[in-house]
Amino acid sequence: MNDTPGWASPGSSPSEGRDPGASAPADRPGPDQPAHPADQPGEQPAGPGAKWSKEQPPPGQWSAPTGQAAPGQTPPPPPPGPGWGAPPPGGPAGGYGAPGPGHPGGYGTPGGGYGAPGPYGGWGGGWGGGWGGPPPAAKPGVIPLRPLGVGEILDGAVSTMRTYWRTVLGIALTVAVLTEIVVVLFQGLVLDDTTTATLDDPSATFDELTRALTDAMLGLGVVALITLIGTVVATALLTTVTSRAVLGKQVTTGEAWRDARPRVLPLFGLILLLLLITAGILAVGFVPGTLVTVTVGGGPGVALTILGVLAATVLCLWLMVRFSLASPALMLEKQGVKKALTRSVKLVRGSWWRVFGIQLLAMIITNIVASIIVIPFTFLAAALGNDGLSGFVNGTGSQGWTFLVITGIGSVIGSVITLPITAGVTVLLYIDQRIRREALDLELARAAGVQGPGAPGTTPGG
Repeated sequence: MNDTPGWASPGSSPSEGRDPGASAPADRPGPDQPAHPADQPGEQPAGPGAKWSKEQPPPGQWSAPTGQAAPGQTPPPPPPGPGWGAPPPGGPAGGYGAPGPGHPGGYGTPGGGYGAPGPYGGWGGGWGGGWGGPPPAAKPGVIPLRPLGVGEILDGAVSTMRTYWRTVLGIALTVAVLTEIVVVLFQGLVLDDTTTATLDDPSATFDELTRALTDAMLGLGVVALITLIGTVVATALLTTVTSRAVLGKQVTTGEAWRDARPRVLPLFGLILLLLLITAGILAVGFVPGTLVTVTVGGGPGVALTILGVLAATVLCLWLMVRFSLASPALMLEKQGVKKALTRSVKLVRGSWWRVFGIQLLAMIITNIVASIIVIPFTFLAAALGNDGLSGFVNGTGSQGWTFLVITGIGSVIGSVITLPITAGVTVLLYIDQRIRREALDLELARAAGVQGPGAPGTTPGG
């Protein structure tokens, strides 16, 4: 029998290695027998255990303990070793050896001791608080190694940023500053107010509108591409940091970059492929209605366009949620683009609404935080600009260098806070789905060096 504290069954083996057939010590008489020396001749005990009680229950008919023992029935001996909780409370007669009311030679009184039922039935009250609760889950890092709730996923992302703030904020700040510098320079040097003025001018010719629209689309595309590159790099690095934080292991920025660098190009290809899929679906939904509008004209074409765009949007949303875990699968499993998409579909299958809800909640929270930071900087930039706050509110103000620099500072601060949360939620959601489907918690526990439920770094509720 395993002698680890807390695992031995009560009454399953003799206490302290005593032979079950051996009688009680000679110097410990029963309640109805006279005391006499062990070497004094006299009548020998009739059978095993005669020193404990004259009346014993018939063999094989002992039932589970209840709140009060029957007259003459002997409670089971105390369990060996620690781990079963505090000693049972004694009654008025008290003690382990002193008999209580209705317990000749017993271990306590009714309502206490080893016979008292606990909150989970059986021996809960006297054997250390009951057997009903599960063992605590190991928590070597920012999350317990078990299926996670929504709050634990969000808290894990924030805890990663708070615990490893030097690495996390260093990565996010570096990526955000470099990205925003390129964006501000491009907007200030390439894009100007002439494009906006031409688009707002009702007397502009078709060629002028076409040229201005092309410049605007080119500018937006370049800005989006720069932002995409920064997001990919930040996601790759922060995925590595979060995966190490789950195991409670510190990682520097250099180590994160060395680990993530071989996966940056595949990750960029994955995100670019997802963008192309989205654009293709939206185009398929938009083109039929546009063709009907051009050929037939009137309401049918407009209605078909609206329905096509709505159907394409729903399909894009459904696919993006199914592919949302492809990024951590590609980074952490060292998979290719196609295999990462397949893994994401497998992990999300049957949990689409849960994955969608958690990611939607994280997006709402990060957008609120970003707005709280960016909006004051925008009004400050408008107030310090050439046309003042009134020109910004009326839409007649120009976006000079002062406006671009101040709003860029606000964007950097917002990105430093939101990028780690977004990446952390995605990685922890991926880990949670693998724990639920593939028992990844066991592998993570071994990787973290956790020996078992009683090891340091555990948390209740496993």
